[in-house]
Amino acid sequence: MTLNSMLDIITIGGATRDTFLVSDAFVAIHSKTFSSGTGECLNLGDKIELDDLVLTTGGGASNAAVTFARLGYKTATCCQVGEDAPGRDVIETLQAEGVHTSLVKKIVGGRTGSSVILTMKNGERTILVYRGVSASFKSASIPWRQLRSKWIYLTSLGGNFSLAKQIIEHAAKHKIKIAWNPGSQELEKGLHAFGTILPLVNVFNVNKEEAHLLTKATKLSAMFRLLHREGKITLITDGPKGAYADDGHRFLFAPASKVKPISQTGAGDAFGSGCVAAFIQNKPLETALALGMANAESVIQHYGAKIGILHAWPSIKSLKKFHIKTKKTL
Repeated sequence: MTLNSMLDIITIGGATRDTFLVSDAFVAIHSKTFSSGTGECLNLGDKIELDDLVLTTGGGASNAAVTFARLGYKTATCCQVGEDAPGRDVIETLQAEGVHTSLVKKIVGGRTGSSVILTMKNGERTILVYRGVSASFKSASIPWRQLRSKWIYLTSLGGNFSLAKQIIEHAAKHKIKIAWNPGSQELEKGLHAFGTILPLVNVFNVNKEEAHLLTKATKLSAMFRLLHREGKITLITDGPKGAYADDGHRFLFAPASKVKPISQTGAGDAFGSGCVAAFIQNKPLETALALGMANAESVIQHYGAKIGILHAWPSIKSLKKFHIKTKKTL
């Protein structure tokens, strides 16, 4: 697929081969041994029977691209894969969804990133990650002259903060709006490192744990205050509770519905890309939150981060079922 006219959006970041292993044998054990307080465990030495095995593709840039393409936007993905079978699967999947892949860099002799997701029946999971050639994604991997679009959706770059900074500054220079969903390795750099580039970001999207990692704040109100940029939007998701948004004038809250998740993988990508899909059309913040929630809700009802992505814009009636609330204080 070639680019013949202005793109609506380019997604940048990771693309992987994902393998979902589903079994009742994966159990949660609460212990201080684990940094989170809970470990996903199985009997050492056992031969574990799987209830399901799903092979698909994932990665933040790849997942978000499918949202934008399915919702009708001219979309391209800029990522890095190996010249191997998983890399071919990534490209073929994107092309089948109508995503332009001419910005995908193929590394001869390289291995495409891969994730194995150990999934419990309640939807909770542990992800084992092999970054492959994504770990060497750098400035030379990006065709800068072709990086022209109305929007850029930037996802995790595996800790390459300097590249994230370069992309954001490129967007600002060329008057491209940018949404950023950084990974934990970027967030570990701390708020001071973000100081010069965060004001350039139109939409900043993290979950509550990531917001804490970046700001060190424990309360949502403090997180939003520290992440505030005049005229820009901050999104913070809070797991099964829902999601919050601040556009500089008001706080909105979108409570999660009671849908039972099959898998949580891809929910964050679906929410963020759903919101940005609405922003591209200058839809109100309420619509963006509802669309993000609808996309995430659909994704968590399937194994795999792409299967449940919306295939079309939801009706006004279906979006209204997400009762968006104005919050005076957090």
